Amino acid sequence: MQHHTSTAAGSDVAPWRWAMTGALAGLILALGVFAPARWLAALVRQASGEHVVLDAPRGGFWRGTAQLVLSGGAGSRDAVALPGQLSWQISPAWNGLNVQLNAECCMRQALQLRARPAGWGGVQLLLSDGLSQWPAGLLAGLGTPWNTIQAQGQLAASTQGFNARWTQGRLSLAGRLQLDATQISSRLSTLQPMGSYRLTLQGGNPSTLELKTLEGRLQLTGQGQWVGQRLRFDGAASATPESVDALSNFLNIIGRRKGATAIIKVG
Repeated sequence: MQHHTSTAAGSDVAPWRWAMTGALAGLILALGVFAPARWLAALVRQASGEHVVLDAPRGGFWRGTAQLVLSGGAGSRDAVALPGQLSWQISPAWNGLNVQLNAECCMRQALQLRARPAGWGGVQLLLSDGLSQWPAGLLAGLGTPWNTIQAQGQLAASTQGFNARWTQGRLSLAGRLQLDATQISSRLSTLQPMGSYRLTLQGGNPSTLELKTLEGRLQLTGQGQWVGQRLRFDGAASATPESVDALSNFLNIIGRRKGATAIIKVG
């Protein structure tokens, strides 16, 4: 008789357990589907070390809008907001995530980004081919030395077959990323504009970085490559003879002076 009572009690409890489990699973699913945009903003802020901020986010985690702000990082007072809104759409896939980004001020078409698993614990990011244009003044938000240079002009970024792969703590790049900085001026120089420049990142083994001058009285050149996880770059900034005085302050900031030339070294 006692055994029968225990079985009945167990059968009464079982439906409640299933109901609680189902309710909990539904709550988790609902939180995922209807997560607010501010959750993504918090994630981006933390992951970027507060260099990238999604201000005044609206909508949801998976689809929303915000104002993009570049900052000097935690505790920095330097911050520059991109004009207009940045919109995003995140779509989970069986083998990763598809992300679509669109900045109404600066992109002719949305940027497609795919994140995929790569090997054991690795990840691969693939960017769609495209062209976008950004105000150079946005760089001032990144802090030193950009907040001192206060660059003005236009930045045109283009990608071709570009992707980045992290596996076992190693970074490998493929494809090409090009950044053209045109009609660049600075508050450090009375010479406006100083010139136009091209920075090209070419993936491979090793991946290389090249800086060259397209035109202008400020001449910038440089070559670099990734060694392991670190970038090693050697470059120089120089002024044409008639422009040395007008560019002297800029040359003092950008590198170690050696006559009319500033030596730029990274890594």
